[in-house]
Amino acid sequence: MTLIFLFIEFIDELNFGFQDAAWPLIRADLHLAYFQIGILLSLPGVLGNLIEPFLFILGDIWKRRIIILAGGLFFTVAIILTAISHNFIFLLIAFILFNPSSGAFVSLSQATLIDADTARHEQNMARWTFAGSLGVFLGPLLLGGLIALGFGWRMGFWVLAAFSTVILLAALKLIPKFASPASGFPLHHALIDGLRFAFSALKDIGVLRWLILLEFSNLMLDILYGFLALYFVDVVRVSPAFAALGVAVWTGLGLLGDFLLIPLVEHVKGLDYLRISVIVELLLFPIFLLATAFWFKLIMVGLLGFFNSGWYAILKANLFSSLPGKSGSVLALDSITGLFGKLIPFGIGLAAQVFGLGFAMWLLLAGPIVLLIGLPRKKLPS
Repeated sequence: MTLIFLFIEFIDELNFGFQDAAWPLIRADLHLAYFQIGILLSLPGVLGNLIEPFLFILGDIWKRRIIILAGGLFFTVAIILTAISHNFIFLLIAFILFNPSSGAFVSLSQATLIDADTARHEQNMARWTFAGSLGVFLGPLLLGGLIALGFGWRMGFWVLAAFSTVILLAALKLIPKFASPASGFPLHHALIDGLRFAFSALKDIGVLRWLILLEFSNLMLDILYGFLALYFVDVVRVSPAFAALGVAVWTGLGLLGDFLLIPLVEHVKGLDYLRISVIVELLLFPIFLLATAFWFKLIMVGLLGFFNSGWYAILKANLFSSLPGKSGSVLALDSITGLFGKLIPFGIGLAAQVFGLGFAMWLLLAGPIVLLIGLPRKKLPS
């Protein structure tokens, strides 16, 4: 069961890694403007975050296996729709379907893995993050291989859809039927009570802290990754192939860092490591932006990918630990507060449209600054 959950995270991030490396090709093929890319990176997430809390609470009070498998089915369909998209609106519809599907398929798998051993949240999250990082790393390589073979970005999504289908069939066989608090579909008041509990947890300063830090950490994680290939093409002025190389260096060193994190958290407190890495990132990112030589930028982007390893795993593990036994509620809260986070890529895209992408990239420094200020000096009580 653990292995299939890690494969589910792997295919999700493989899709993410391929898609973000392919943005220059997708933009050229569909004639997208920066603000349209910002919408594609923001609006589907916002809509998904409005739907996902109900799915996650349902995962706490009903048959979680059914929700995971149904999410996997629509996850695969959304990838197929992406492969056949021929304009901005069609691609937007595919992304809108993908977001809540990924929430049901991937996030509830994560919650189930966490519930399996409540004493090892950081360790299990480190393994989960490594599986995802492997997918992110292989995504640009998949794109590069397809380009070398004469295929385009659409073929990549067909490959992803086929792999997703295999994983879904394996999940259908391997994920057991969990004990459910309710045999029939829960009444609406049960969902409302679950959401009420989740919202009440926002009064806990510890829970709120981890939610805020998670959203700002994403500036140097998924959001940076989302604009990285475009930055290399439009600001550094290299070809899409060299841009894919830059993304591969970032993800490759990140993969190494995530792998080393697994034994590290067995011996070192995650928060102690996190404080040091935040300072390092705060120093490295301006150097990366100010550098002019492509080879030096490659070195800097590799170091950035290495030292942001563990940010998501450690922060998410502490969030889960702050509400023990309520993993669905944790996901619901993360989704609700993620509404703000999903607007950030649109803001970056809008700033890039008005002032240029080179200027907009400086806004990502808010991530390590907020973490430097907000991380507790000692571990907060659960």
